[in-house]
Amino acid sequence: MKNQFFADKHLPMPTEIERKYLIKGTIPKGSDTQISQAYLCTDKLRTIRVRIEDDIATINVKTKPSDASSTTITRMEYEYEIPLTDAQEMRECAIGEPIEKTRTIILQNGHTWEVDTFHGANAGLIVAEVELESEDQPVHCPDWIGREVSSESKYFNSQLMKAPYNTW
Repeated sequence: MKNQFFADKHLPMPTEIERKYLIKGTIPKGSDTQISQAYLCTDKLRTIRVRIEDDIATINVKTKPSDASSTTITRMEYEYEIPLTDAQEMRECAIGEPIEKTRTIILQNGHTWEVDTFHGANAGLIVAEVELESEDQPVHCPDWIGREVSSESKYFNSQLMKAPYNTW
């Protein structure tokens, strides 16, 4: 989700509503980008991440209200482009090792699927994410989509940085 600066405080806050799934088959071809992301802060209510996607750098803040259930898939999300050199310097202050992955964008069944194939310590893990307009929006899953893991924190990128897939 790419957000611009909201000068009018009466505009709605930017939200991310996302479901996450494991893959059970061969994914179709799509457009690929290389992503490296590092975390500056991670806890149950907030994350701050620096991402380099190809040659574009962003800083991202995701938050949940303190009264949100552990299974909620809705979060506030703020993301801003920053200079590449700033992102590279911030990575030096990150927690743990950066997450490395290839993201494949696939348009199918009326949804845009972001399929992340992880590398390094998370090699072997492939997850698909789909962003929704509301938590109750129906998701029409293609045949290659497997079990939903939206509420399983071990699949969150911020947790994969702390407990990589190859340690499970």
